[in-house]
Amino acid sequence: MDQPDTSIDRLKRIVVQRLESLGRAGITQLPRRAATPLEAPEPTSQPASPEPVAPVPSKLEPPRTAEQERPEDMKKGRSKDKAAALAIVQQEVAACQRCEELACSRTQTVFGVGDPNAKLCFFGEAPGADEDRQGEPFVGRAGKMLNDIIQKGMGMERSDVYILNVLKCRPPGNRNPSPEESVNCREYFERQLEIISPKFICCLGTVAAQNLLQTTTPVGKLRGTVHDYRGAKVVVTYHPSYLLRNPSAKKFTWEDVQLLLGEMGLPVPQRG
Repeated sequence: MDQPDTSIDRLKRIVVQRLESLGRAGITQLPRRAATPLEAPEPTSQPASPEPVAPVPSKLEPPRTAEQERPEDMKKGRSKDKAAALAIVQQEVAACQRCEELACSRTQTVFGVGDPNAKLCFFGEAPGADEDRQGEPFVGRAGKMLNDIIQKGMGMERSDVYILNVLKCRPPGNRNPSPEESVNCREYFERQLEIISPKFICCLGTVAAQNLLQTTTPVGKLRGTVHDYRGAKVVVTYHPSYLLRNPSAKKFTWEDVQLLLGEMGLPVPQRG
């Protein structure tokens, strides 16, 4: 009995595996490769019959759903479904072990919350004890202060904006993030902002402002001016926790809110 041609069987397996891989990547058609001079047919005395042309489909191929988006596209923020793209980054954050101390001491990571299509993002420094317990940024006393800024100061709802922090884990004792921790987390908040693509960002406090704008200038000198982050307009103000400790600084935050509203083209709400 003749032995099977193993080289042909192996080639078939390679072709099948390659086609399956392309299919998973969403590629359903391959371009026809032009014949080389050696492969070109020899001229004959009879004219060659024209090659039949495949009919043009009457409808374009429907766009892919979020589940069909390639993971590499979603990770880079190119997915049409921003919520799905953010979910991929959130999964990576939840498994992150870059900062050993934070990974060992956290209850859970705190990714972000709000509208993935928001025009405005509020950017803080790190989760506190309440945030670490609930898994959502700005839910304690500082969160209530931020809610007042959004609702009473701007006439908006918390659900209209997106809220995130520099760090996704709570530093022990609510200490400030170390430079190394901020560097380790930078990729995550940059990808969040890339996916959301806000037109406006409000930095809350020194850590947030200095990390986003990559500067060492203090908040007192950064506020009152509109900065730029990759095309988004950035306004800097004091962190809500600072306002709780220093109520007299609320008047400066109110000035910053008015500056932000003016840039957004929104009216200043009447204060009761």
